Amino acid sequence: MDLIELLKALLFGIVEGITEWLPVSSTGHMMLLNQFVGLDVSPAFYDVFLVVIQLGAILAVITTYFRKLNPFAIRKTPAERKTTWGIWAKIVVGSIPAAIVGILLDNWFEQHVMNNGKVGYIVVAAALIVYGVVFIVMEAVNRRRIADAQAPRGRHAACKPGDTECQRIRSFKWTDEKEVEDTSEVISKVRTFDELSLGKAFAIGVFQSLAIVPGTSRSGSIIIGSMLLGTSRTIATEFAFFLAIPIMAGWSLLKFVKHGFDYTQGEWAIFGVGIATAFIVSLISIKFLVNFVKRHDFTAFGVYRIFIGLAVLGYFGVLLGGFAQ
Repeated sequence: MDLIELLKALLFGIVEGITEWLPVSSTGHMMLLNQFVGLDVSPAFYDVFLVVIQLGAILAVITTYFRKLNPFAIRKTPAERKTTWGIWAKIVVGSIPAAIVGILLDNWFEQHVMNNGKVGYIVVAAALIVYGVVFIVMEAVNRRRIADAQAPRGRHAACKPGDTECQRIRSFKWTDEKEVEDTSEVISKVRTFDELSLGKAFAIGVFQSLAIVPGTSRSGSIIIGSMLLGTSRTIATEFAFFLAIPIMAGWSLLKFVKHGFDYTQGEWAIFGVGIATAFIVSLISIKFLVNFVKRHDFTAFGVYRIFIGLAVLGYFGVLLGGFAQ
């Protein structure tokens, strides 16, 4: 087995472990990476590899949140078990839209977008830029709402009848000793998974299905949809992690069913290196993002997405002349 190919698989695993969870689009980054350090494999194997290494990222979520997602944990109280079963119910409901869209449209997007270089580059770049702008605008509005809520008049103002926004701010458990970690909770209707209804979980799943468009970012579409529907940044981020489990595992299985399991020893080694690396790096990325969103908003990711989108347009459109062909 060529050591160079294993090192390339290691690099792909690193990029996957970082970009799968940060709302920046793993597809766009993999597309750029493949231009510089492409694996010396068949197109069919590469197509499967990009999906299968996500299994490492899934295992990282299960490892990090094992107790929270395990309804059989001995030390859990009946109330905690009920919450855990509720989370799984919402994961199942939230996965339905993406499963339907994926089954119906995955092959079409693969043939007409991902395997069409000119179209693929434009779609990925456009999705990166558009969702980057959405992140920036959404967080600008949220910052203004949070500032109004945190002002003394926001904390203590008398609410007019029917003013649910004011009532929610007043109901927030303010503390003078310690500032709130996730400031978005001040303006959020959903601050815990118990407050997340099945209806909203399904609606968030609809946003997740938008990730069928390359460059969108599965986690990014979920986070945007969740926050627009009233969740805090922390709940939006964790739900993006949880929804990945059935979707990414199912997608990997479908790829194996479609392409089979007949691979060489070297190809299995590439799978192994990619999955293991994605697992280790994902553990770090997940912890980083959870801590980040408690103290910052997603504006920086929006700016970064626009930068990468422009880089995709510039590299593939100008340097390679891809759009002129």
